[in-house]
Amino acid sequence: MQGWPITEALFKASMTNSIRVVFFDAADTLFHVQGSVAELYLHHAVQFGFHHKPDSVTEIAQAFRRAFREAPPPVFAVTEPAQIKQSERLWWFDIVHNVFYRVGMFERFDDFFDQVFRSFEDHRAWCLFPETVSTLAQLKAQGLELGIISNFDSRLFTVMRGLGIADSFDTVTISSLAHAAKPAPQIFRIALEKHAIDPEEALHVGDSMRDDIEGAIKAGLRAVFLDRSSLNVHPLPAGVVRIASLAEIPDLVAQGV
Repeated sequence: MQGWPITEALFKASMTNSIRVVFFDAADTLFHVQGSVAELYLHHAVQFGFHHKPDSVTEIAQAFRRAFREAPPPVFAVTEPAQIKQSERLWWFDIVHNVFYRVGMFERFDDFFDQVFRSFEDHRAWCLFPETVSTLAQLKAQGLELGIISNFDSRLFTVMRGLGIADSFDTVTISSLAHAAKPAPQIFRIALEKHAIDPEEALHVGDSMRDDIEGAIKAGLRAVFLDRSSLNVHPLPAGVVRIASLAEIPDLVAQGV
């Protein structure tokens, strides 16, 4: 996507009273891993025979980013819940196997994967960002409906319940159930249909320029780019504003309606 940054004032001016739903990405937008994925992988792997080296965390992190980037979208042809869960598990098995194929395989890898896969379903592996709960409450108080659009798998429902935010959302749309993954417009359209709204009546918030911002724009939604690090210096597509915290969302919506 090409475009130029716009001011917050211009963004607010583009908002109208038609905004009825705010959609969010899930991981790294509403909550994040305790520590890092690489640290958690290493923590579990050493229990099953992985040889820990001084640079293991860095190597695992680099291998994970590459494996995740090269993985196919988490979209499966099956429809039965048990088959979907199995497909999700196999999808992740391939990614994690790819990681340790690069950094060092070990004999009890299958046992390790069983444990680490279950660990990411435990809400204690995740942590809400400090402003998440208050932001969701403010948006609800403004009369807005809330939804999630995520490429997370079905473990998301357990994580959300454990973190205490499940009841804040009217809908949750994930790739494996929608048979479409961000940035494909189809997953956004499926989410819109659940609320019976048009694209221009929805705002999507996420931390991925490709999956969240470009995907939302292609589907006709308004988009807000969450850049907590403020390190992304690339120009934003026209009509998109950059924020550093979810706490900025209620005012953006309120002042634009």
